[in-house]
Amino acid sequence: MKDTEILSTFHELDPAAGAAPARRVPLFDACQIGVVLRAVLFVELVMAVAALFVADSPVAWVLRLALLTGAALPATLVWLLVACALQRVLARLSMRNQVAAGVLLGALAGLYGCATLLVIGLVDQAPWIACGATGATLAGALVAAMVMRERARAPAETTARLSELQSRIRPHFLFNTLNSAIALVRAEPAKAEAMLEDLSDLFRHALLDHGESATLADEIELARRYLAIEQVRFGERLQLEWELDPSADRAVLPPLLLQPLVENAVRHGVEPSEQGATVRVSTHRRGSVVVIKVTNTVPAGAGAPGHGVALDNVRDRLRLLHDVRAQFRSGLVDGIYQVRMEVPA
Repeated sequence: MKDTEILSTFHELDPAAGAAPARRVPLFDACQIGVVLRAVLFVELVMAVAALFVADSPVAWVLRLALLTGAALPATLVWLLVACALQRVLARLSMRNQVAAGVLLGALAGLYGCATLLVIGLVDQAPWIACGATGATLAGALVAAMVMRERARAPAETTARLSELQSRIRPHFLFNTLNSAIALVRAEPAKAEAMLEDLSDLFRHALLDHGESATLADEIELARRYLAIEQVRFGERLQLEWELDPSADRAVLPPLLLQPLVENAVRHGVEPSEQGATVRVSTHRRGSVVVIKVTNTVPAGAGAPGHGVALDNVRDRLRLLHDVRAQFRSGLVDGIYQVRMEVPA
């Protein structure tokens, strides 16, 4: 199965997002389930390794690990809960103070873990200093991982923004649109005017600073404007199908994410085929998840394989916004290419 490349790339955050002090990002994004899972697994792994040093048999290792888990797991969950509850407060602090606060909270969580063991009678005397130092160390490691994740995020966003500015609105699309409008000026002036209005709105939307996210309803409206322009160009060669669930409209996406996908569908489905192609956009809400699909028929033997850079970009942007709660898949099966995304409702 070959993935068709999405040839246009797209806009994520403000171009100066990596350096703008006005938008402080909390390192303690402990409200995200992905961070919770990683933190718990990391602490449990450390406890499992630590138990090896004092166990002389597999049974002793399991018992020691159970004892350590009884202290470490509640402490970790308390640390995550407090970090989540104080997320807005911590976000107002500088990065250095956020790190210091995280380490301090970790030390307090370690003391809480020792107190838990002491209260339920699993230990006769709690090693307070060791518990506090261990909690502070593990919290420091978790905060360091969050810092590295945040620093890795800025270059990815900057790269996406630069790529979008260079190639998101392809020059040949602009020229073809203008030529189509010129051809319609005398024969169908109203249609030419509507086409230029859609083009103007498309460019205006592309050049705005959208922040970190947009609603699915906004993305659908932008895709409609783009496809309206292409409908004039290709006429009956472009067959459109919409299956939209109104209850999914409030789902949050990175801005300017859907339009490049439909642009890719036109580029690889309609343009290479004399008979044209069908482009279908569907949205469905399934409980707490919204499923978004963009499909297009592909003429046999038409189109050229891409490098997958843009598809990776789309996937990365979804993960940056929704972490493990976002899913992205794409593929070509039996002459139909589909991009399928899942985001929180």
